[in-house]
Amino acid sequence: MKIDAHQHFWLYDPVRDAWISEEMQAIRRNFLPNDIGQILKDNGFDGCVAVQADQSPQETAFLLELAQVYALIKGIVGWVDLFASDIDEQLAAYKQHPKVKGFRHIVEGEGNPDFLHQDGFLRGMEALTKHSYTYDLLIRPRHYASTLKCVAANPQQAFMLDHIAKPPIKTQEFTEWADFIGELANFSNVHCKISGLATEADWKHWKLDDFSIYIEHVIQCFGKDRVLFGSDWPVCLLAGTYEDSIRIVEDKLADFNQDELNGFWGDNAVKFYGLT
Repeated sequence: MKIDAHQHFWLYDPVRDAWISEEMQAIRRNFLPNDIGQILKDNGFDGCVAVQADQSPQETAFLLELAQVYALIKGIVGWVDLFASDIDEQLAAYKQHPKVKGFRHIVEGEGNPDFLHQDGFLRGMEALTKHSYTYDLLIRPRHYASTLKCVAANPQQAFMLDHIAKPPIKTQEFTEWADFIGELANFSNVHCKISGLATEADWKHWKLDDFSIYIEHVIQCFGKDRVLFGSDWPVCLLAGTYEDSIRIVEDKLADFNQDELNGFWGDNAVKFYGLT
């Protein structure tokens, strides 16, 4: 099964979606599965993982509603308040919705560098592990240290690093990010989405070579069985087409054999998220 492991859907709301700034006019509108279904089919994909873009229980409910209508949504990474006193009960209730595979918080928007290592958050993480849910990591450099602490404290939790931790591709800085990736990849319970890269580059003038050192480093550190593809559609449209998100990675996979390619383009996502 060929899977795009990172897509978003929304009914655009200028207040709720204030993160979509003036320079992001291209995505200031509704994006629903009908808008991507034919594109996925044209590129040989069987479906996608829908990932939260808003931090509310209503977001998870919205994605669940879409998944009931659109078969292309194979799994959902929703949002839940991991600090909630009733987190255990909330997660137990989600078990009646098998397409909910995991959860994410937009940690990159949190100013607290220790967000991922707060006592309340770690209690929520223990509940995730108990109920066998995955957790997607969306971070910035200020969160590197607490990310490593959080992962070290939760060796049984399945983590997915989104967008290879958003390296500074536009400026071609490398060392700080590369050192972090090397440390994080030492934890075998962490996987990595090679996704959302064009929007970290110069939106109008990126070249395929701009991404080489970052993708090669991630593959070298995580290995071929812990990396997988995600487009970050529709956010990727800020810097190119859906096909561009494929081109950015496909020419970096020359030494993958067929089984490894099958893993990268879908099987690794199926295994990590438990897709059917």
